[in-house]
Amino acid sequence: MPGPIGVFDSGYGGLTILRDLVNSLPQHNFIYLGDNARTPYGTRSFDVVLEYTLEAVTRLFEMGCHLIILACNTASAKALRTIQQKHLPVIDPDRRVLGVIRPSVEMVGDITHTKHVGVFGTTGTIQSESYPIEIHKLHPDISVTGEACPMWVPLVENGEADSPGAEYFVKQHINALMEKDAEVDTIILGCTHYPLLIRKIKSFLPSHIEIVSQGPVVAASLKDYLGRHPEMDEKISKSGHVEFFTTENPDKFNGLANLFYNEPIRARHITL
Repeated sequence: MPGPIGVFDSGYGGLTILRDLVNSLPQHNFIYLGDNARTPYGTRSFDVVLEYTLEAVTRLFEMGCHLIILACNTASAKALRTIQQKHLPVIDPDRRVLGVIRPSVEMVGDITHTKHVGVFGTTGTIQSESYPIEIHKLHPDISVTGEACPMWVPLVENGEADSPGAEYFVKQHINALMEKDAEVDTIILGCTHYPLLIRKIKSFLPSHIEIVSQGPVVAASLKDYLGRHPEMDEKISKSGHVEFFTTENPDKFNGLANLFYNEPIRARHITL
């Protein structure tokens, strides 16, 4: 039986990915699941992130999803490969779980001229070295420099993206990245919260530096994937319906979700 595309994130940032997915595939049905009660994932161990992500994936499969997007860089970095290689063959080899890192990585080879790429991310994503590992698989000649930005997510979630405090922390991490490698000409925003800071980021970055924001990239990649895999596209229900679930209080989720999705949201509570 056809089912929706599942979109999972540890919190709110994945809504920026979902927004672009819905715009790109307006007829497809989606379920968004935010594990807001246990966010953030960025500071948790690989084992804990794998455990939590697998619980969410299993639940979305139970809700009828045949295809799930991990719209979370930490889950993509710490859990995706293990779920794909170890768990999916047991659960159902015909189902698919995809992440947000690979699509971003595939793009940078066509963008960078200096072959020096920067990545802004959470502490967990940067420490995992997932971006350098994936970039070097496709582009072994590209130098990758990561910069962990632990304050950026709290600033966004507290509605401080346009505040002087945000300005301070954005400038601090841009300067730190450029001091590590002044030849960087392409920067990946390796966290789904960071598009809400993009105006601030652009204001402090040299104008020649390209920014790769994940939402449009992941949306284009998924559309291409479904075009290449019509057998999967047939398993997705299509009536333009989007549902939202959170492990937190739905009222709290709905209030903050508007920052990321730009439309009113009525989420329901779910337990994992």
